[in-house]
Amino acid sequence: MDACTLGDLLDVVGGPSVRLHTAPAGLAVPVTEALLYDAHVPLTRAPGALLLAVGVRASAAGPLARAAAEAGMSGLVVRGPDGPLAEAESAGVALLSVDEDAAWHHVHLLLASAIGARPSAAGSGLGDLFALADAVAAAVGGATAIEDPRQRILAYSTVAGQPVDEDRRTGILGLQVPGSPANSEQYRVLFAAEGVVRLPALEGSDNLPRLAVAVRAGGETLGSLWVVDDGRLAPDAEEALAQGASTAALLLLRARAAQELARHQNGDLLRRLLEGTADPAGAAHRLGMGLGPDGNPAPVRVAAFVLDSSVSAADVERTGLRLLDLVRLQCEARYGRHAGVLVDGVVYALLPAPGERGGARHKRLAEDIVGRAGQALRVPVRAGLGDVVSGLAEVRDSRDDADLVLRVLGPELPVATAEEVRPRVTLLRLTEVLGERRELSAGGWRRVLAHDAEHGTEYARTLVAWLDAGCDMAGAARLLAVHANTCRYRLRQARGQLGIDLDDPDERLVLWLQLRTLGGLGGRG
Repeated sequence: MDACTLGDLLDVVGGPSVRLHTAPAGLAVPVTEALLYDAHVPLTRAPGALLLAVGVRASAAGPLARAAAEAGMSGLVVRGPDGPLAEAESAGVALLSVDEDAAWHHVHLLLASAIGARPSAAGSGLGDLFALADAVAAAVGGATAIEDPRQRILAYSTVAGQPVDEDRRTGILGLQVPGSPANSEQYRVLFAAEGVVRLPALEGSDNLPRLAVAVRAGGETLGSLWVVDDGRLAPDAEEALAQGASTAALLLLRARAAQELARHQNGDLLRRLLEGTADPAGAAHRLGMGLGPDGNPAPVRVAAFVLDSSVSAADVERTGLRLLDLVRLQCEARYGRHAGVLVDGVVYALLPAPGERGGARHKRLAEDIVGRAGQALRVPVRAGLGDVVSGLAEVRDSRDDADLVLRVLGPELPVATAEEVRPRVTLLRLTEVLGERRELSAGGWRRVLAHDAEHGTEYARTLVAWLDAGCDMAGAARLLAVHANTCRYRLRQARGQLGIDLDDPDERLVLWLQLRTLGGLGGRG
């Protein structure tokens, strides 16, 4: 398990619970444990520890900060806001604080749990599974593999001298059990059984029989253990394998908990990046998105996914969480450890974008997710891709782009990049800006629409068609499917009755913009 850093710890417990006041050595310093200070016992060397200043007033904790530094500790935790800031900075240790009424044993439990639960870089905890595979192989007497329910190989033994066959070699190379009807039948037999089963060799030149057992917890199947049986297994092999399955269940549950914690932490971090409140450098370290090959921040893009508006309010949250799981799964399959989060009904994913120009690769991913989500959730899903930005410091800009793209999508266009719908997005933003300012929304366009509404005329549509056609009467007539004389008459009436100045190019531009945005005449003609 990778060492927990101060930044990792704050990702979990930072905020109202634990506040950071200074970190002279940075957020990447390791944090190994949380220790309660005892005034009656001398401090011993404890590299990376956080010292909880039990029984010491925050304002009087300066000597304790220096003592913690001498003991190799990473930081000091005090109660209340008036801690020894200058002394901590001088000593080179982090200073953190909790509320004045916080119980020290609660604080200790909170910090110790967060430090101990910190997942590995891969978020899987597979090192313990490999050790278990070796232990089972030694006890049972045959090469062992641990699989998940999808027949992916999570860990395998490396005990010297134990025979393996072609199926095992192929599975380990691809970390996936080779598929075949005979293999599927053996899994059906295995998962239907209550305990250890003996399975015959599959057809093949050197394939050997297997001893196998399902790994379960609380009635849920977590995976399986498989042992190659070359005829020389230990007499108590079945009992040893069953014991191994019990241990594997604990490790798989712990690995799942670590993975879920990592997802929660990364999701919370992405939420703060989307809001523009996270530290980009710390987030890059946490998410594994550092510098690109050129030494500059690695480019990224935000993808946003939203359910169709037809989903009932009661189902939005539940279906949204299912969509989040699906987006995470697909992104993790392509990019490994990944950040995704559900915010106000929208699922956001952060996509690495080295060398990504037009967005074709990301768009294919989004289209795949939208297609899968539509089938799995039975609800239409739409996806908007923001612009590629230069590093995590600009994630909020890409999120704003993605949000705007979502607003202009529809059944005919469920997936798009910001670049593909730039005109629509620009007109949408102009509509909002024009509508917010009285002086920008004033003008003759209101008189035109009012006259049409009162008299049943079509001056507004005719004006827009004429302007769309570059002030060409024949072109406007084609757009409206009417005779050119009809267009000419309508424009003459708009001039004379409503005082619309069509000779001034600035007037024409503003009129066209207002009618197409504020007037709702966005379509041609």
